[in-house]
Amino acid sequence: MMKNVMIVGAICYAVLAIVLFYRLIVGPKAADRMLAADAIDNLTCLMLGFYSLYSGRGIYLDIAIVTALLGFISTVFVARYLEGRL
Repeated sequence: MMKNVMIVGAICYAVLAIVLFYRLIVGPKAADRMLAADAIDNLTCLMLGFYSLYSGRGIYLDIAIVTALLGFISTVFVARYLEGRL
């Protein structure tokens, strides 16, 4: 039963990531591209958290935390660059 839930979650993740990746490549503005990259980062952190619960290993939570931190820092840097303050 749990394996089926993980497969459905992986399929949903793949579909959402493809849609967001399209927006990342085609996005009309830099802000749209950054928003898509941030959404992919958040989605990846969420899936790492779910996989950590499924596998029972805490190392995936550490990886999710580091990924979230790097995503936040990159968002701040790009926002400052777009404002012209960097």
